[in-house]
Amino acid sequence: MKELSIGIVGYKFMGRAHSNGWKKAPLFFDLPFKPVLKAVCGRNEAALNEFARKWGWQETETSWRKMVERPDIDVIDIAAPQHLHYDIAIAAAKNGKHVFCEKPLAMSSAQAEEMLEACEQNRVHHFLNHNYRRVPAISLAKKLIDTKKIGQIYHWRCCYQQDWVMDPNFPLTWQLQQEFAQSGPQWDLNSHCVDMALYLIGKITAVSALTGHFITERPLAEEATSHNLKVRAKSIESGKVTVEDAALMMVRFENGAMGSFEATRFAMGRKNRLSFEIYGSSGAITFDLERMNELRYYSAEDDQDTKGFKTILATAESHKYMDHWWPEGHIIGYEHTFVHAMADFLTSLKEDEMISPNFTDGIQGLKVLEAGIRSAQTGNVISII
Repeated sequence: MKELSIGIVGYKFMGRAHSNGWKKAPLFFDLPFKPVLKAVCGRNEAALNEFARKWGWQETETSWRKMVERPDIDVIDIAAPQHLHYDIAIAAAKNGKHVFCEKPLAMSSAQAEEMLEACEQNRVHHFLNHNYRRVPAISLAKKLIDTKKIGQIYHWRCCYQQDWVMDPNFPLTWQLQQEFAQSGPQWDLNSHCVDMALYLIGKITAVSALTGHFITERPLAEEATSHNLKVRAKSIESGKVTVEDAALMMVRFENGAMGSFEATRFAMGRKNRLSFEIYGSSGAITFDLERMNELRYYSAEDDQDTKGFKTILATAESHKYMDHWWPEGHIIGYEHTFVHAMADFLTSLKEDEMISPNFTDGIQGLKVLEAGIRSAQTGNVISII
């Protein structure tokens, strides 16, 4: 098996998730390439060295510019905050590296278009990691839609709810600053929701939105870090929160369906809940990430006395990806979606086929998010070409 050397930028929340995916993919999937964890890049040298030791990365770099120029690296994995994606992806592409990029793709659709152009000009593969596409239950939802089990789709309803910033004393991390995050849950959470809608329902053509700002000032953070890690206030000094705390969108799809999106970090008790409902002319589907191995399905063709939503445990070998894991009924978790993404990405390199979602998909998603922000600012319905 040919080896493929990976260089990753970022070693915190997403760095861990991606590292686990690269390590596990060849253990459970028959792949054309063996990923080699060649180098990890970050700013804090001591923490970086500890991360490399723990996760098995051979070397460390404190300059991503130096790493993307290394001739012994084939793939650049961008697991850093989104304000860094643009520069890293373009530099990687110009150096002939395939690009595996965490979502959201960029700070704007204009940036994303330049990233796509750089990849196409340099003939490298590009992948945008919306990992929830690779939940087996969601793959089943896609299959039911594609085989017309739902019929004509009328409604899409999606929520992404968290509560990790509700404490007014939670520090001003990078996720709460526009210069680093571009937007709040509209960018961070609704990027997943919009990608899911584009995948399952189709193109979005018009957007109307509202945003909410509940806590507008916070103590400065000791360190800008991921929300799953503890952070402390730096001092009694405070700074302005420059992103929204919640976003609501209503949309119209090209196929005539109507949709709604709620993304919030102020849903008390919800840690990481992504849920959606799809209603069509002959069936319906509901999904909840808190029960990610299950899909609920309603068929209008069932007998009247047995008609109702049924819960499908998507762990059979017939469900996508599950034949690589455990016997039927043995559930999988969040981390497995990254393994699936890495396996699909590596397979696509051998087949020389562009995998989805890629930067083209990412551009379309960002246009929807941007339209939502403009709508909330102007009060207008925004059309998307």
